[in-house]
Amino acid sequence: MMLKTKVMRPAIAMLELIFAIVIMGIILMSAPQLVSTAAKSGFVAIQQEAINEAASQVNMIMGYHWDENDADERYIDPILVVNGDAELAEVDPTGRRLGTPVESYRTFIRSDGDQNISASAIGDDADDTEEDDIDDFADSSTNLALTPEGTSVAEYVETNITIARDVIYSDDTADYDQSTITFDPSFADAGDTSNIKSITVTVTSNSGAEELEKEIILRGFSCNIGGYKLEEREF
Repeated sequence: MMLKTKVMRPAIAMLELIFAIVIMGIILMSAPQLVSTAAKSGFVAIQQEAINEAASQVNMIMGYHWDENDADERYIDPILVVNGDAELAEVDPTGRRLGTPVESYRTFIRSDGDQNISASAIGDDADDTEEDDIDDFADSSTNLALTPEGTSVAEYVETNITIARDVIYSDDTADYDQSTITFDPSFADAGDTSNIKSITVTVTSNSGAEELEKEIILRGFSCNIGGYKLEEREF
């Protein structure tokens, strides 16, 4: 009589197979959500890049001369005369505003003796071909290109981000009796010249992505206070 020997071989249990199928199903169900989350992260990165560019634009504009009439590089920028704004006018015959020390270079009189130089209207630029003052960025815009080099928009995330820039005169009031100067931060248009120019940079997108369909506004302001000169020490 011959004995039969059964050889036990490893196999997948039914329970293990069910667990594997369930886990695979969960992963497949989560895939669209993972892809959507990754896409949203990309949109957030694009939006952050646009905000960084807008902040750079504000800082760049504020680095220009306050007005074209003080954009002569040969002299320190003088304080300009603002017509109809007597609160911050020159205290005759000092060439200075009230409270400005004699040692300060912030004066209505330029170093060549020229004085009573008036501020110009927004956009009233004698040389439209050169950006030399803050006004040159009024009612202007630029597009932010985020498509990698060598690819088309169709191959990448479609973006159409516009950075619009504007510059206006803002209301300002001064009360020397109380030794205070106040500024209305609403950035409302003064309608005429004043001693404060407000800068507004607006980021918009019409890419169709919900995450990018936002209007982001950054603001800054620059005052008619003239320029300064760094002191030099000889050794």
